[in-house]
Amino acid sequence: MKSLGFLLLFSIVAFGQNQYPKDYFRSPLDIPLQLSGNFGEFRPNHIHSGFDFKTQKKEGFNVYAAADGYVSRIKISEVGYGKAVYITHPNGFTSVYGHLQSGFGPVEKFIKNEQYKAKSYEIDVNLNPNDLLVKKGDTIAISGNTGGSDGPHLHFEIRDTQSEKIINPMYFGFDTVITDFKRPNINSLWVYPLDENSIVNQSKRPISVSLSLQDDGSYLAEKVSATGKIGFGITATDFDDVSWNANGTFRTQTYLNGKADFGYQFDTFSFDETRYVNALIDYERYKKLGQRVQKLFMKNPYPLSVIKPGIENGVITVSNNISQTYRIEVADFSENISKIFIPIQYSDLPAKVAEVPITSKYFIKSKKENMFSLENVTVNFPANTFYDDFYMNFEVKKGILQLHEDIVPAHTNFSITFEDSISTQKDRDLMFIGLIDGKKVNYYNTKRYKNSFTIYTKYFGEYKLFKDGTPPKIKPDKSIGGKWISNLNELKFTISDNLSGIKSYDGYLNGKWILLEYESKTKKLIHRFSDGIVAEGKNDLKVVVTDNVGNSTIFETQFFRSQKP
Repeated sequence: MKSLGFLLLFSIVAFGQNQYPKDYFRSPLDIPLQLSGNFGEFRPNHIHSGFDFKTQKKEGFNVYAAADGYVSRIKISEVGYGKAVYITHPNGFTSVYGHLQSGFGPVEKFIKNEQYKAKSYEIDVNLNPNDLLVKKGDTIAISGNTGGSDGPHLHFEIRDTQSEKIINPMYFGFDTVITDFKRPNINSLWVYPLDENSIVNQSKRPISVSLSLQDDGSYLAEKVSATGKIGFGITATDFDDVSWNANGTFRTQTYLNGKADFGYQFDTFSFDETRYVNALIDYERYKKLGQRVQKLFMKNPYPLSVIKPGIENGVITVSNNISQTYRIEVADFSENISKIFIPIQYSDLPAKVAEVPITSKYFIKSKKENMFSLENVTVNFPANTFYDDFYMNFEVKKGILQLHEDIVPAHTNFSITFEDSISTQKDRDLMFIGLIDGKKVNYYNTKRYKNSFTIYTKYFGEYKLFKDGTPPKIKPDKSIGGKWISNLNELKFTISDNLSGIKSYDGYLNGKWILLEYESKTKKLIHRFSDGIVAEGKNDLKVVVTDNVGNSTIFETQFFRSQKP
């Protein structure tokens, strides 16, 4: 990296809509680019905001600045993007590099300085334009697997610097190296009756529709016989020529009687919108079967900017003596298109498959505030917590709140409050509300006022008031007590907590705070001697780990180490 004149670099170049530079950004890696995830594909509770580049199932590749600019933000987190570097460029865009193993050179030095200054592994620092200037092709980091990554890869994205909207990297010329001559795959077609008077193929529940492949590569669906209001959904994936795995599609457009109707295209969107993926898919089917059916209609409109809703938000009304034709086109960025043709006709045949019976007396009106109480538990849903109205299961048994099941998505938080008039003050200090997840308990940050405990959550399930009186565990991966460990480059510990989970961790060498990097996937704490804190000869080590209700464990030992070659 070189010091560059700021005035030379950072005059902002204005670009009109879709005027994206095709040859401005280089690849952030020097290996062949392959995607394990593309822009706009559906993920749990969000729409993917960039590219996930494969790194040959391993860490350690150089990550390069995609263009001239300055490092404008560094965020280190146990979750999310893990270790992430942001570079702001003089053309009005910002590139983001996530799940890094470490920074490189001046970037890594800056990270360590900030972590030691904050006495924290997790940091989020905004930099000034002259702090860390970079040139196109400078090594800024090493690829890794930190944060919420399921395997080694590099997350890469491009944002509009001013609006912070994420933009499909394909618009910046990456389509020339990630070539694609294959049509998307349409794997299934579904049709939904949308109100109590609707029937589809004699069913009042969603059903699949058979598809027949035609000679021209299109699909012809079996005839849909219906009455009332209906909507369609599909499952679809796309393969490019170099990645060899299924990714998301770029554009879906429907046509009713030849006219464009409901559709969406993944050009750009904001992070505020991304949770609407739960409204766009059949959430219940996804939670039960792991299948993401993309709904091509909106019963209740929601503000996801990639959607072009059409006249009736994709809802089709089937009436007597009116036959209709419906077409679905699914495209990738390279304009390879797959089509389904669906004939629709009116039918007054009665339903053979009835609606799912309603067993609950608790009805949620999504547009209004709803509050329910049983025994010592109160649940409050603010207005617009949910996308649609529904009947909710609500019980309290043996101190456990059984709150529906996770088949209805919440867009915003709702509150759960437990009252406890039995426990002592000492016990209450150790209590929290947790979500029961099989044999695990997911801790929620619990606010307490006298004998009331409250959390905010977006998930249905089973909740209970727990007491955690057991401190965390600390176990060194190698025995070091009283030993010379000159051959080791790092200290490594496994930490765990049996209930509320780890909140904080601190280490000290000879009374000085040391950086402990925490990898939640492996539950490992690591201190690297290259930080320069370790002393020649004898060293006193202290590690303190605290759980979420305040129980602490202290590990202390003494070891010897020589720094001499």
